[in-house]
Amino acid sequence: MAPKFGTSGLRGLVVELTEDLVRDYVAAFLCACPHGGAVHVGRDLRPSSPQIAEWVIAAVRDAGVDAVDCGVVPTPALALSSLEAGAGAVMVTGSHIPADRNGLKFYVPTGEISKEDEVRINGALGGALSGDTGALSTADAGAAYVARYTQAFGREALAGLRVGVYQHSSVARDIMVEVVEALGATALPIARSDTFIPVDTEALDPETRKLFAGWFADHRLDVLISTDGDADRPMLVDDAQQVVPGDVLGAVTARALGARVLCTPVSSNTMIEAEGGFDFDAIHRTKIGSPFVIAAMEEALRDNPAARVVGYEANGGFLLGFEADGPAGRLAPLMTRDCLLPILAPLGAARAEGKPLSALLDALPPRFTAADRIQGIETATSRAFIQELSGDAGARGSFFADSGAIAEVDETDGLRVTFATGDVVHLRPSGNAPEFRCYAEAGTRETATALVESYLAKLGKTLSA
Repeated sequence: MAPKFGTSGLRGLVVELTEDLVRDYVAAFLCACPHGGAVHVGRDLRPSSPQIAEWVIAAVRDAGVDAVDCGVVPTPALALSSLEAGAGAVMVTGSHIPADRNGLKFYVPTGEISKEDEVRINGALGGALSGDTGALSTADAGAAYVARYTQAFGREALAGLRVGVYQHSSVARDIMVEVVEALGATALPIARSDTFIPVDTEALDPETRKLFAGWFADHRLDVLISTDGDADRPMLVDDAQQVVPGDVLGAVTARALGARVLCTPVSSNTMIEAEGGFDFDAIHRTKIGSPFVIAAMEEALRDNPAARVVGYEANGGFLLGFEADGPAGRLAPLMTRDCLLPILAPLGAARAEGKPLSALLDALPPRFTAADRIQGIETATSRAFIQELSGDAGARGSFFADSGAIAEVDETDGLRVTFATGDVVHLRPSGNAPEFRCYAEAGTRETATALVESYLAKLGKTLSA
């Protein structure tokens, strides 16, 4: 897979992320985008990241720009550090994808790059920047990130909870322990790995899920938490040992913070529009990917600078667009995908109501989502199949025949089909990995899960035929 931009930055096979290519993209970023005279550089724990980070730092300094080495750090912590400093940032990470791949995420001093920035960066490739060698310094971006949540939530926010921390190779594995203990919980670190594990919080494999029950029993857990590799996606398993979908965490977090305007992709749970559940002033649906969510948030803030706007994705990454009140202090805006806020806010809300998290979730409108993916399917193959179903009603009806009559088709991003039963199946090729994702929504958790399993099996047979 040749390196290319997707909804989460530049990604590609490690063998194709050469020093020349990395330097070219960094130079193009510096040429095409504002950077405030400095670039903060962070990395995840995959084996290739230290070398790539060295190339990024060298390219920044060779362009006459100061480099701030933040080391191993969560992506949202790096973003927070650069935002507070008015600087740009580059995160070396492949997020949840396997270790044979890696990538770069770019930030301007106001946050994530936009799709327009991406076009400008691609247009600036092949250019050259030079100047006096930029300075090199270091920064502890993780400490400020920890302080953000300990100060906003306070020492009693999670008091009495036994929280399992599935550490694997998450770049936030120590920060999660530090934060939950500072908020009064007992943290139980579990399954720390010296080998990179590509945990996809939207598509946990059955073997990993089976481990959870044992961990709950062995450690007497109330909840289990984790993140993906670069910690911009949360994972939360409640006291009923159910993995809470990211879009449910997002909705509950938005309500806990007093948000009035939501921006979220078309793939997110529709319970936010259900009667008797949430009461947001406006909900804006977008294409999948944080750049599209951020664009919708920025538009809402242009219309009303005082808007209490937030964004979240189906993967749970949460974006805060206004200064919010935590239980013990203020939370400054952070318009990049964050993992800690959508973990802490639901847990804090449940504790404040004096109930287990599962009881708080059971009171939500009964709409359930599930998601998984097939790996090893090239994007071109996936897109061609989606185009066929989108353009041919007969082919579409045949493929989805097992689910009954089709009531609505949405082509905002991929193909989202709503059936007369109210069930939903959403098919979407990944933009930067050889994966084909399937999302489903239904009135029961079992139905949503069965829909994902059924259609992924059908996709596998169809695309391998």
